[in-house]
Amino acid sequence: MKATIQLSDHFTFNKLLRFTFPSIIMMVFTSVYGVVDGFFVSNFAGKTAFAAINLIMPFLMILGGMGFMIGTGGTALVSLVLGQNNREKANRYFSMMIYLTGFMGVVLSVVGFLFMRPVADFLGATPEMMEDCVRYGRIIIVFTIFFMLQNVFQSFLIAAERPKLGLAATVAAGVTNMVLDALFVGGFRWGAAGAALATGLSQCVGGVLPLVYFIRPNTSPLQLVKCKIELRPLLQACVNGSSELMSNISSSVVSMLYNFQLLKYLGENGVSAYGVLMYVQFIFVAIYIGYAVGAAPVVSFHYGADNRTELRNMLRKSIILVCTASVVLTVLAFILASPLAQIFVGYDAELFALTRHAFHLFSFSFLLAGFNIFISSFFTALNNGAVSAAISFMRTLIFQTASVLILPLILGVDGIWWAITAAEIFACILSAGFLIAKRKKYHYF
Repeated sequence: MKATIQLSDHFTFNKLLRFTFPSIIMMVFTSVYGVVDGFFVSNFAGKTAFAAINLIMPFLMILGGMGFMIGTGGTALVSLVLGQNNREKANRYFSMMIYLTGFMGVVLSVVGFLFMRPVADFLGATPEMMEDCVRYGRIIIVFTIFFMLQNVFQSFLIAAERPKLGLAATVAAGVTNMVLDALFVGGFRWGAAGAALATGLSQCVGGVLPLVYFIRPNTSPLQLVKCKIELRPLLQACVNGSSELMSNISSSVVSMLYNFQLLKYLGENGVSAYGVLMYVQFIFVAIYIGYAVGAAPVVSFHYGADNRTELRNMLRKSIILVCTASVVLTVLAFILASPLAQIFVGYDAELFALTRHAFHLFSFSFLLAGFNIFISSFFTALNNGAVSAAISFMRTLIFQTASVLILPLILGVDGIWWAITAAEIFACILSAGFLIAKRKKYHYF
């Protein structure tokens, strides 16, 4: 039995789970950042500060999403080149992606810092929430380059056949975040600013550790090298990874829309309840995303090697695993509605009741989310960014926007909580349609 699972291997269920498990845990720990911030801010700084960070978070996630775009699109391209047995070109492309990430991180930090107050005002921050929004946002934005690097390396460490190293770096970052949140927010009582500083410093851990690994000589298929910048592969990677960026931007825009609707129907309590739902969604959806990120380089490699048998094997096994996980997570979300609401907002009886009720309705969205996320990622891995982006765009923006605007007119406030499930149903139909329509081109079944 080989110590290291390679992209060229035949994947059984057991081997596939072992290979993707580190990336699943990586994504869960990445999601824990915001959840831990929310827990400490809600319980030690109050619901106004809690609502403030939930209000500004979508804007921060849009900027950080650039890293996901470069990471997923770049990894698909590099893995395809590795499948074609051209390691020199793969290293060159990999290095260009890292340099682009560093440059964009600096630019976005400056822009985000300067425009944080106007953005908070645009998002509807009340006078009571404004300073916490700006303070939290500006501190977090300084660390954007490290957040982007962390997101990029999560994908590339899998292509480098070192998923456990990515897991170690992310766990280290997650533990750092938890400890510093307890110290800065729970101990020093620095409120939203302390939570932001804790998250930013933990992102440094997650971004720098993998960077050091790739700078030094290593035994993986990838090495950071000196190279000239080539626009064509950079554009190809960014276009292909645009579905992940689109998903990030769309989710953030829709979150803003949810906040607008909730402020209209329920006020500050509605935003706080939605914040709790988003934290749980971050973790549950992270399991789907982590699996998709872990499986994608394998799909890209075998597509590049023209191994149709293994491509069919990956699709069949992945759909079985994702659908099984979907049922388990939906049941788990429904059962955990009360205890999780208690943890975050148990100090306020009215807010607790609202959050628990919203949670029960929201839980059904997990039934179909996994399938939609995987199929979008699957087409990214096949270097078909157009189909992947179409699924992400329709799922996270069009269908959700329509649902959150229309359903409240029919069902009242409950329509807001049902909106995401309605969007996932339409997205599932679209994803299945693309999967069937493209079967002859890629021969995956």
